[in-house]
Formats: sequence, structure tokens, C-alpha cells
Amino acid sequence: MNVNWIKQAIAPARGKQAMRLTLGTDYALRTLIYVGALGGRLATIAEIAASFDVSKTHLMKVVNKLGQQGYLDTIRGKGGGIRLARSPAQIRVGAVVRETEEELAVVGCLAATGFCRIEGCCVLRHALREATLAFLRTLDGYTLADLLAPGAALGHSLGLAPEMRPAQ
Repeated sequence: MNVNWIKQAIAPARGKQAMRLTLGTDYALRTLIYVGALGGRLATIAEIAASFDVSKTHLMKVVNKLGQQGYLDTIRGKGGGIRLARSPAQIRVGAVVRETEEELAVVGCLAATGFCRIEGCCVLRHALREATLAFLRTLDGYTLADLLAPGAALGHSLGLAPEMRPAQ
């Protein structure tokens, strides 16, 4: 499959940064993938941080938030760690994005009224709202179970020992 058109469609224009999710949402999704790939085995923040080569400190905040939101069970103490609090099929990617992103408005007029003098008749505002909703609807079509579908290949990519990898 030729995906060059996708790369061109999402490539930043003239060196500008493209619309992005925050690092917190990125870490949240990666954490859920890692923990989900382990099945019921407990994971530690240190091993997740090492697997993705990300900040352990930032990851601790993300894990805490995911625990508060009911996505993760956090077990304290010696032998503790984290695991999914729900089955992967019950975790919708769109819901995680909505709960971890502080602001999904790509322009100011989507977040507040009175931002622009033409907002009452602005077609662009409508188009951007529609695009944002389409983005979220697409993510709502995926669950953590879908993200875990690569099975053993995913476990290998995450650096999990063969006995810890999910079946294909």
C-alpha cells in the first residue's frame, strides 16, 4: 500500500509544526499499550520509561492520572506496579484522548465565544469543528484491544522477553 499521500497530507507546511496531541496524551496511550501487552502482569513505571526511552518523572504523572481516571490499577509497595483496570476492549482511544488532552480546539474560536468578529457567520469555524469531531469519531472507532492486535510483534518491538509477549 502506498502511504506517500498520507505523509504529504500530514506533513507540516514549510517547516511549521503540525497539529499534535500533547506529550501527556502520547505517554498515556503508549503506557496503556505497554501495560495491555503484558496481559495481567504488573508493569513498573521504570520499565515503561526504559522501553519507550521517555522521562520517568513525566510518566509518573501520566500513570497517576490514568489511575485516577480508572484506566489503570496502581499497586503500591514491594512487588507493586500497574495493570489495566478494564479490559482492552473497554478502553476507547477517543475517550483516552478526550480525558488526557486539556484542549482539543485547533483554533481559539472553537474554545471560546467572542474570539473573532466573524464567528457568527464563519464557515471556517464550522469546518474546523467538523474536522475535530471527525478526528475524535475516528479514534472512538479504536479500542486498546485493536492497538494490541499485533500481539507478539508488538511485544518484540516493546522489548518484552519472549515469555512476556502476547500470543499472535
